[in-house]
Amino acid sequence: MDVDLFDFDLPSERIALRPVRPRDAARLLVADGADTPFVDRHVRDLPDLLRKGDVLVFNDTRVIPAQLEGRRGDARIGATLHKRLDLRRWQAFVRNAKRLREGDRIAFPADVVAIAEQRHDDGSWTLAFEGDEPVEVLLERAGQMPLPPYIAGKRATDENDRSDYQTMFAREDGAVAAPTASLHFTHELVSALDAAGVARETLTLHVGAGTFLPVKAQNTNEHRMHAEWGRIDAATADRLNAARAAGGRLIAVGTTSLRLLESAVAADGTICPFEGDTSIFITPGYRLRAVDGLMTNFHLPRSTLFMLVSALMGLDRMKAVYAHAIESEYRFYSYGDSSLLIP
Repeated sequence: MDVDLFDFDLPSERIALRPVRPRDAARLLVADGADTPFVDRHVRDLPDLLRKGDVLVFNDTRVIPAQLEGRRGDARIGATLHKRLDLRRWQAFVRNAKRLREGDRIAFPADVVAIAEQRHDDGSWTLAFEGDEPVEVLLERAGQMPLPPYIAGKRATDENDRSDYQTMFAREDGAVAAPTASLHFTHELVSALDAAGVARETLTLHVGAGTFLPVKAQNTNEHRMHAEWGRIDAATADRLNAARAAGGRLIAVGTTSLRLLESAVAADGTICPFEGDTSIFITPGYRLRAVDGLMTNFHLPRSTLFMLVSALMGLDRMKAVYAHAIESEYRFYSYGDSSLLIP
C-alpha cells in the first residue's frame, strides 16, 4: 500500500509532553468497527466498558535507561540501545556515526566504556561494553530514559521520566520504549477491574528503538521492521485460550501486546507458547486472529502503528477516529490519551 494513505495533519499542540495525573484520568475514545458514533470517556471508566470474563493482556517489559551520550576522542557520540545480542553486546542506533570506526572506544559518563564492534547494513552498530558488571547496572549509572524523539526534541529528559515512562506492570528489563497504553493504569483502576470480573494476563516484548523510526519506503511492501524479542509462556497461552473458549474477549493493552499475540497465534486462532524474535508488520489486509480488541494511544502519521490500527479497524474508520480525536483536543503519542478499539 502507498504510505501516503496513512498520512494526516496533526497540530503540534496536540503532542503531550507530560502525562496527566492521576494516570487513569487520561481520556479514552471508544470506537467499534461499525459506523456508530464515537464515545468520549476516561481510562478510569474501563470497568464499565468491558465485560465480565474479558481479559486485558499487558506487556510487562521494563524500560532501561538506554540513551547514552559519550565521546570518541573529540567527537560527540550518541547511542540508543535497541536490542540485546548477548550479556555484554547490544545493537544500537548511533548519532554522529560518521565519526565512528570499527574498534573505536566510546567513553560514556561514570567510567562506562563500549567498543564499536561492527557496523550493520541498516546503519546501526554493535556495541560491546567493557567490564564485569551487568550492562543494566552500567546503564543505571550512565544512561537516560530514551524518550521518543517527538518529546525529547521539545524538552530535556528529567528525573520525573524515570517513573512517568514506566508502567506499573514493568518487571522484565530490556525495553528501550514503554508499552505506553499501560502507562494509564493505576492500582485503584486494577482493583476496580478485578471487582468487575475483568481478568488480566502479562507477556513480555522488549520494545526496541526501531518503533520510533520513520517509514522511508513509499510502499509498505518495501518497509522492514526491526526484530524484537518476546515471550508468552505455556501457562499464559492456556489461560488465554480458555478465556476465549468461555466467551471472553482478549483485549490487547498496547500494540506491543497485540504484535506478540499475533506472532504466536495459529491459523485456527489458538495462541501458542512463543519465545524468540518477531518482526511482524501488520497492515490493512492482514487478518487478525489473536485479539478481539485493542487499547492504544494515538500514533504518528505514516507510522507502522497507525498502519496496525488501520488493519484492525479499517483505514477509513481510523481516519475518522483520529479526526474526532484532533477536533476534540485529545492528547497524542506516548504521554497522551488513549483509545479502546473493538472491531
